[in-house]
Amino acid sequence: MAIPAGGVLVDLACGAGGPGLWVASKARSRLAGVDLSVVGVAQARRRAQELRFERSAAFIAGAFSAVGLATGRADGVMSVDALQYAPDKRAALDEAARLLRPGGRLAFTAFEVHPERVADLPVLGDDPVADYEPLLETAGFAVDSCTETAGWRERLTTTYRAVLDAADTLSGEMGAQALLALGLEMSMTLEHDPYRRRVMVVAHTR
Repeated sequence: MAIPAGGVLVDLACGAGGPGLWVASKARSRLAGVDLSVVGVAQARRRAQELRFERSAAFIAGAFSAVGLATGRADGVMSVDALQYAPDKRAALDEAARLLRPGGRLAFTAFEVHPERVADLPVLGDDPVADYEPLLETAGFAVDSCTETAGWRERLTTTYRAVLDAADTLSGEMGAQALLALGLEMSMTLEHDPYRRRVMVVAHTR
């Protein structure tokens, strides 16, 4: 993603801020991170302070479809493995387009699903998307590339099984409630195999 030095990068569903801070530091851009979790936002702020990036980064609580930032503010928008959880993907992509200046770029990784496998599942079944390209075009983006990431299924399966096997250790680190939520998601994914492919998408506003 080409962002001018001093430009603004928005990280949607930024979590604890790691990927966004890394990209912003490499691009020498300012960063605006947005996440639904106030805990994640607090962690991201602490991480920015630890990296001495707090003057160039701000983190706020917000949803995919209601970011709370000015129209046309961003030179780039990114998101890592989170869009599949958005309850309204079209609204999320419309919001990304609103944030971007003309010609600004959107880059994200996300999982496309088998709609028939997620129909009765929470979250993934709310607005299942098997192909992001038509939605991107409807939201006003021109798609530069949409490619399946190599080896994603093996990495996901191996990682999820390792996390579940380490539940006793992780419970002390994460807390029982957080581990329960994570474990349910991972178990559900392994059982139902809902993902069609994991894609890396780059697009720009027309």
